[in-house]
Amino acid sequence: MIHLKNIVKQYGNTSALKQINLEIRNGELVTLIGPSGCGKSTLLRVINRMIEPTSGEILIHGENALNLDPVKLRRSIGYVIQNAGLFPHLTVEKNVEIVTELLGWDKAKRKQRAQELLHVVGLAPEKFAHRYPKELSGGQQQRVGIARALAADPAILLMDEPFSAVDPITREQLQAELLAIQTQVKKTIVFVTHDIHEAVRLGDKVALMQEGEIVQFDTPDQILKSPKNDFVAQFLGQERELQRLSLHLVGDIIQQGHGFFDLEQVNINQEHTISIKANARNALSKLLSGVPSLLVLDDDEKPIARVSVHDFIRGAL
Repeated sequence: MIHLKNIVKQYGNTSALKQINLEIRNGELVTLIGPSGCGKSTLLRVINRMIEPTSGEILIHGENALNLDPVKLRRSIGYVIQNAGLFPHLTVEKNVEIVTELLGWDKAKRKQRAQELLHVVGLAPEKFAHRYPKELSGGQQQRVGIARALAADPAILLMDEPFSAVDPITREQLQAELLAIQTQVKKTIVFVTHDIHEAVRLGDKVALMQEGEIVQFDTPDQILKSPKNDFVAQFLGQERELQRLSLHLVGDIIQQGHGFFDLEQVNINQEHTISIKANARNALSKLLSGVPSLLVLDDDEKPIARVSVHDFIRGAL
């Protein structure tokens, strides 16, 4: 879907991007993360040629994007930024319609698409379509920004720190909303963030950058489990094992052969229980609060295993 080959971006004697090679598959959500000034936003904007690379190739669907009209290219790629970037003089509905209007869609089709997408992002059109951006909360504005980026049904969506300007609770809600939307629309998404928790939660893959280079590109689980070098380990922080647990379910622990036991004489009413589909980090949190063990229940609420802190200590994952 997106293949960057030997991308270089020079500003005078300064190298913002150094021989970047990155392949993003169809339908993947890839997060770009790294310290300030590492080149992650520059790399994002190279993809839709808001920034022209000094050298290298940008292949989209196998076609060199450097040979395309940059305006047409940008209109074919969704783009979401901080603070949504909505037009204050346009209603919510008109903001969502703006790209499809530029593409020449007729009025009825534009309106229908806008209303469909407002439903998708959790904003009932009968309530929000005719409001103006100033009448919305920050989180609602970001939802409108996502709807606008999806309006023309682009195969690719670029997101440049879209949730960084909202409060932590709203940010978590927007992350959950994006994951829910992605299960429906399955776009190829490149998402820039400075928050490692966000990168790990959202990304199918994470690209960690340093000084214009991609230091490690892998699944969140693999990066947290096996940092490539000291820089990666330090950037991930001391809680990386706990972050890794947040990617797994209780079922992953018992699938590793830990926590099984004799089911005879088990009284669920006298046990602390947890679902097989519960987050493994939440399970450990309960255990560390003083609960000696947790009885694991399957989807039919039948006991299938018991886990304790010992299962985590001996490397259940």
